[in-house]
Amino acid sequence: MTDNNSPIGIFDSGFGGLTVLKAINDLNPNESTVYIGDSKRYPYGPRKADEIIKFAVEISRSLIEDYNVKMIVVACNTASAVALEELKSLFEIPIVGVIVPGVKATMSVTKLKSVGVIGTVTTISSGAYQVEFDLKDSDIDLHALACPGFVEFVERGDTSSDQVHVLAERLLAPFKNSPIDALLLGCTHYPFLARTISDVIGRDVVLVSSADETAFEVDRLLKEENMASLSLEEGQRIYLSSGDPDEFAKIGRRLLGEAINKVGVWQP
Repeated sequence: MTDNNSPIGIFDSGFGGLTVLKAINDLNPNESTVYIGDSKRYPYGPRKADEIIKFAVEISRSLIEDYNVKMIVVACNTASAVALEELKSLFEIPIVGVIVPGVKATMSVTKLKSVGVIGTVTTISSGAYQVEFDLKDSDIDLHALACPGFVEFVERGDTSSDQVHVLAERLLAPFKNSPIDALLLGCTHYPFLARTISDVIGRDVVLVSSADETAFEVDRLLKEENMASLSLEEGQRIYLSSGDPDEFAKIGRRLLGEAINKVGVWQP
C-alpha cells in the first residue's frame, strides 16, 4: 500500500522526461521521485504502438511493484499518445500523461488560433494531438509535423551543433509558410532544442513545453486526492536507466545543468 510519502514514478524513453521531472521537483521539492529512462530501447518514436504499450506497462509495473509509487507520470509524448489509456485500465493509481497539459498550455498562448505541434512519427500519426486540440476548440487551425532525428541528437547530448541546425532547417521548413503563432514541442526531448528550433522558425512564434503544465496537473491531483507528501524535507531522488548509467548521469547533468549524482540500472 502506498502512503503520502511514497514517491512519484516518472518514465521516458531516455532523457526527455527530465524536463518534466525538473518541473515537478521545482513545484513540489518535498515529493520523492523515481525516474526511469529507458535508454536501452530508445527511441520509441519509430516503434509500433503495441511494442510501446508493452514497454510502458513493463516500466509502470516495475515502478509500482519495486518502488511503491503513488502516481505515475508518463513523461513521454509517444507513450502518452498510444499507451496512456491502457495503463489507466491496468493500474489503480493516478497516471498522468503530457498531451492534455501540453494542449492546454498552447491554447492559453495562441492569439491567431493557428498553432503547430511537432513530435515523433508515432506521436503525430496516432492523431492524439489532433483529437485533443479539436476537443478543446474545433476552430483551431493545427499544423502537425513529425520530426524524426531530433530525439537521437538529444540522446547524444548534442543540442546546438551545425548538424542539428541543418536538420531543424529541413524538418521545420513547412512552418515557414504557415501563419502559426505558437508551436507545441510534442516530445519531452524537444525543449532541449528550443534555441535551435526558435532560430529556425522565428522568435515571434511562442514555443510551448508541456513540462510545467504537467507539473501543475500533478500538483492538482496530489491535493485533490490528499496524496501530497507530509515530509518537510527535500524528497529523495532516484534515477534509473536501462542503458549505461554512467553515460546517463553524464549527459543528464549536461542537459539539466544540475547534479545527477548516481544512476542505478533498471533491467527491462
